[in-house]
Amino acid sequence: MDIVALDEAVKSAPDWPLDIFEMLKQFDVSQISYVPDAGHSRLIDLAHADENIKTTVLTTEEEGIALCAGAWIGGDRSILLMQSSGVGNCVNMLSLMNTCRMPLLTLVTMRGEWSEFNPWQIPMGSATPGAFELMGVTVLRIHSPEEAGEVVSAGASLAFNGDRQVAILISQRMLGKKKWMEGK
Repeated sequence: MDIVALDEAVKSAPDWPLDIFEMLKQFDVSQISYVPDAGHSRLIDLAHADENIKTTVLTTEEEGIALCAGAWIGGDRSILLMQSSGVGNCVNMLSLMNTCRMPLLTLVTMRGEWSEFNPWQIPMGSATPGAFELMGVTVLRIHSPEEAGEVVSAGASLAFNGDRQVAILISQRMLGKKKWMEGK
């Protein structure tokens, strides 16, 4: 593929973070918490640019589960953005949402899958779906940009209308191949 064709393909590719953001707005999500993650960077930028969304940077992922619980008790809808490597930090806190029957919607960028360069990411990436399922969380997956809005709509509906815990896993293939930063 030549450079012009590649540029056109990029321009015509679906803006799946925008699709996700628009769906979250339709579901009246007003708080987004996250541990900084390059895979979520566009979605995080959209949230920061929206004056109706409160954003919270976390030091660890389980703080986001508590934040989602507090938001729900206070009458807000909140979501947690994280990378699959942070799922292991959340296992104990997931019981809070399940036991109290509070909704949880988390969007998880996957590592340890498609063209992974870092062997340390593979174990938790492989265990992520099972860890969520073990804690009673419904797992949905986004495999392609075209289905992002639809999958987030289904997950948000299940979480917020059914008081369920839902994790939406975003395929590493959608994020592109990561490269090791040499010299930094």
